[in-house]
Amino acid sequence: MTGRANFVEEICKSVRTLLVAGAAALALTSPVAAADPCADYVPQPKPQNASRDIVGQDIDQIRERGYMTFALYEDFPPYSFDEGGKVTGVDVDIARLIAEFIGVEARFKLVAAGENLEADLRNNIWKGPVVGGAVSNVMMRIPYDSSFKCRVEQAVFPGQYQEERIAIAYRIDAYPEEKPVPAYFRFDTVAVENDSLSDFYLTSFAGGQTAAGVRRYPTMMQAMEALNAGETMAAMGPRAQLEYFAGEGVDIHEPPLPGLARAKWPLGTAVHFAYRPLSYEVGDAIAAGLADGRIADIFATYGLTHTPPQW
Repeated sequence: MTGRANFVEEICKSVRTLLVAGAAALALTSPVAAADPCADYVPQPKPQNASRDIVGQDIDQIRERGYMTFALYEDFPPYSFDEGGKVTGVDVDIARLIAEFIGVEARFKLVAAGENLEADLRNNIWKGPVVGGAVSNVMMRIPYDSSFKCRVEQAVFPGQYQEERIAIAYRIDAYPEEKPVPAYFRFDTVAVENDSLSDFYLTSFAGGQTAAGVRRYPTMMQAMEALNAGETMAAMGPRAQLEYFAGEGVDIHEPPLPGLARAKWPLGTAVHFAYRPLSYEVGDAIAAGLADGRIADIFATYGLTHTPPQW
């Protein structure tokens, strides 16, 4: 299970638990505490900087040396991937926008997803991997959640630039009149990435009635290739990936997803907690890119719909 999928599944489980116990909990808490997602969290002792690689994280040191480093998920098109020896993708272009705003060069490191998002942040932002490697100044494409940020005090999360949404891609010839909704997959076939949020959702939807229609693939790209080839009638996953890989005769929509606690979430960046001036610069760079349309243009370059985070 990837760190991204694990993070989203953790959110879903926690929200379902809160819904079950919500009435009792609200009865025992004050209105202020009920509105604060961090109200019941006891802060950890602040950790010290990792000793082996803290040089160059401060914004002044970054400007002095002339470059900053970005951690990007490897083999994750259209967000970040290697194409002919060149790192490319939406997150790569947004990272360059950040570096340009700060006035330095952007350098990239493609990293594998860990067992969960906490591990990704530990390995790439505040401590470093167990063997080899080093932390980066910024990590891209971090799902943002107000409750999650309380549990990871070693990182801060500035600059949300996109709202990720779960959608369904479908063959128009298979659904000429009505667009498919999850209930259709009791009988129809649907491609998903293995161990993804869509996989978890459709496997358990309506007491598992839609599990029979699920066809699992190692990546979302392979799931969409199956849809494009007519091996399945539909595919379900993050809208940007569906759009990027969709072939001729395929359309996409966002139907209601009953029972899914979180069908959309903001995406942004992560920075070491000790370097707040850097995080402010990153946040300002993203805000400027959203305001003048440069981030929307980046998404359009890859044929994607840009949906700014809704607060």
